[in-house]
Amino acid sequence: MGYMDGFYKSVEQVGVVPVVVLDRAESAAPLGKALAEGGLSAAEVTFRTAAAADSIHAISKECPDVLVGAGTVLNEAQAKRAVDAGARFVVSPGYDLGVVRWCLSHEVPVIPAGVTPTEVTALVNEGVEVTKFFPAAQYGGLSTIRALASVFVGHRFMPTGGVNAENLKDFLADPAIIACGGTWMCKPAMIRAGEFDRICELSREAAAMVRG
Repeated sequence: MGYMDGFYKSVEQVGVVPVVVLDRAESAAPLGKALAEGGLSAAEVTFRTAAAADSIHAISKECPDVLVGAGTVLNEAQAKRAVDAGARFVVSPGYDLGVVRWCLSHEVPVIPAGVTPTEVTALVNEGVEVTKFFPAAQYGGLSTIRALASVFVGHRFMPTGGVNAENLKDFLADPAIIACGGTWMCKPAMIRAGEFDRICELSREAAAMVRG
């Protein structure tokens, strides 16, 4: 799956994928530009609000250098809607095999979540090479990921939930981690308040930790 290899490489280069909750599509492009200026040229726009699809479309259109995807995708209808809006990848908080198979059959990069050996086994057998580990803090964080990685050799993880500026470098130092998902650089309240300069600053700090 060459298209997945290219996607995985892009995710690893970014290092931190901002997880974004947008209430208003008008905030999408300014947010995308702030993230990119700060060095985090990716955004996982969650399908938790009515503005998600329009927000993905705005970032896709106005911020072409930002790798924009859809998060919290729970079913095939959401996956299709997200891709139609311009999403270049799909992320789920768990996994639904219908979503995984739809994405793979349409060559849409997908990162479904798995936190147990049974879940990871199911996803590996579908051809998935990277899983989201969510919520990371509640499921044992880096120690659990290391235990899973020792069994699923070569499989990699994107921990999200409980990842922050204080522990980011610890996660990224482990070869089983392809990247981390996080919200600390773009919390919903910051977006609502239009604090895009602050978002850019926090993104710059995170990007420096990825490079360092």
